[in-house]
Amino acid sequence: MTQETPLSPRPLSHLSDVSRRVVTTAGLRAQDVSAALAKERCRPGGPWQTPLPGVFLLHPGRPTDEERLRAVLLYAAGTGACTPPSAEVRPMVSGLAALALHGFRCVPRIADLAEIDVLVPRSRRPRSTGWARVLRTHNLPNSVDLHGVPVAPVARALADAVGRLTDPDQVRRMLTETVRDGHCEAHAIVRELGRARLLSRPQVVDAVDTLLAEGRALAESRLYRLVAEGGLPDPCWNVELRQPGGPRLAVLDAYWPEQGVAVEIDSRAHQRPAATPTLWPGRARQRETLGKLGVTVVSPTPERLRDCPHDLLSLLRTALMTADDRPPATYLLVQPR
Repeated sequence: MTQETPLSPRPLSHLSDVSRRVVTTAGLRAQDVSAALAKERCRPGGPWQTPLPGVFLLHPGRPTDEERLRAVLLYAAGTGACTPPSAEVRPMVSGLAALALHGFRCVPRIADLAEIDVLVPRSRRPRSTGWARVLRTHNLPNSVDLHGVPVAPVARALADAVGRLTDPDQVRRMLTETVRDGHCEAHAIVRELGRARLLSRPQVVDAVDTLLAEGRALAESRLYRLVAEGGLPDPCWNVELRQPGGPRLAVLDAYWPEQGVAVEIDSRAHQRPAATPTLWPGRARQRETLGKLGVTVVSPTPERLRDCPHDLLSLLRTALMTADDRPPATYLLVQPR
């Protein structure tokens, strides 16, 4: 039998190119290829190779990124399967490889990764081997389909990647790019890092502070742009409100004193999880106090500023236009923050 012997007499036109080149033991069996023939073809110098247990690459050359990803997913799904399982329980790529698929610039190319992280349900039993690093989890997130590959959402992929890194600068670059390029909001990343118990790691602490500051600055920038492009009157930016002779009442991102309308970006999105429970009751009391003084407070989240700017603009425009219909706000001192 020569190396040019066809895989099987069955046509493979129903399979994609990569699914023809990367198959499992069960996939070969379905094409009437015996275990003995598969073993023979995977001998040194043969036309096939076995990059992972039970997974066959049907050419002798270096695998492409697509082939590596498919091999890892097939291995994690269980080598008895011809194809990955249903979407509800199927493995998904995570970590640095997932971030590369999401379009991150600061991570290595998939071809340069020694291992590819793959998330599987806790009930599955594949072990890490070769270039497959298996991560078992009780809470499998909903995957995102990128180029036909099931991929973990950005926050989860980032947490899995950060868990393996020791370089603070690399962690900081990844977290900063996440927010700056709009991949994910800062508080979602911090929440996922908290779930993974990574927030106290030395290489993560300073990076998270930078991340939160970046997230805050980005949200403020969106608010500035919304006011300018929406044709709203110029507010007082970044101010404190005080009653004459009294303590500070609030720190606001924008305030229209003539209309008694204020914007305070939801501060819970820019705090570490441990700080949020103690801050939120105080913020609620602050807004209640401002309401009693006749100040209308709008508190958008960073997601709302990003995803629903037109709705927020309409809300602010209505609040400003109807100011004359409300009792005038109490006189308050407006000071720069």
